[in-house]
Amino acid sequence: MKYNFKNDYTTGCHPNILKALTSSNLTSEEGYGEDQYSKKAVEIIKERLSNPDSVVHFVSGGTQANLTVIASVLRPYESIIAVETAHISVHETGAIEATGHQIQTVKSPDGKLTPQSIQGQLNLFEEVHTTIPRLVYISNSTEIGTIYTLEELKALSQFCRVNDLILFVDGARLASALTSSASDVTLHDLAIYTDVFYIGGTKVGALIGEAIVINNKSLQKNFIYNMKQRGALLAKGRLLGIQFLELFKDDLFFELGDHANKMALKITTGISDLGLPFLTTTFTNQLFPIFPNVVIAKLMKDYAFYTWIKIDDDVSAVRLVTSWSTEEHAVDGFLEDLKDALIL
Repeated sequence: MKYNFKNDYTTGCHPNILKALTSSNLTSEEGYGEDQYSKKAVEIIKERLSNPDSVVHFVSGGTQANLTVIASVLRPYESIIAVETAHISVHETGAIEATGHQIQTVKSPDGKLTPQSIQGQLNLFEEVHTTIPRLVYISNSTEIGTIYTLEELKALSQFCRVNDLILFVDGARLASALTSSASDVTLHDLAIYTDVFYIGGTKVGALIGEAIVINNKSLQKNFIYNMKQRGALLAKGRLLGIQFLELFKDDLFFELGDHANKMALKITTGISDLGLPFLTTTFTNQLFPIFPNVVIAKLMKDYAFYTWIKIDDDVSAVRLVTSWSTEEHAVDGFLEDLKDALIL
């Protein structure tokens, strides 16, 4: 296989992280996030947020972050509103439902929620006989590679506050979203306009790890108890702290997200130059071009990627994902092979 475009976590970790893990390996540290590295990482992240009142917790993965947050902030009879393509709806094996909370899904062509689409779900509420919609779940970037603008984020934030809803942002691919050429959202904006969000490390050069950021003070108390109860509080919490310290001390987080986007843009430009369409317009590291099925079969002999959706009997949309470690020669090679595959 020449290259794997299935996802952005096919490789291990950035060399800086591996070096830091190795050099700190034999130091003796406190457990459960009380080590010097985790504390320093929290300090730097809060500096980037420009919000000293935010609380930061490290967990191992995205699904763990989602279910721990949702289970901790909702009462048993409260539910979640999300788009039907949301990660919690289709890619987490019912993890959220297993906590006892219903997910109310909304159709969305661009993978994003709006105040209007949320209101439609609120209108379905019937006192006592249905769950109470309480949490709004969005991801940035979305499952189909789109991003929220600052205007859209503000509108959602205002709507949620007026309607006593919790706004939670899944940031598994936040590095790609924030460094997108189409983005005007910053970490500081997320600290202002969301109740909870998380910063994904797994998909931007860390071995494992997400940083949950709780901005709403009413949701902060005893959150760590929920982490412990759900196996999210690691004894060797230093492993997560070290990685986030490396990602943020010199803004490596943003550098790696930007690189993934640039590699994706090069692929987008190359595919467009060949006259091929896309399922959706994206400015992040996830692309959804539409290829003839015979071309897909040829490419899959040398490349790994997902066939996303069948368009008709002849063509399908595929998903290509670039990463922090995608090398330019791999992109060039893919475009050359695509061009050759189109010669039927």
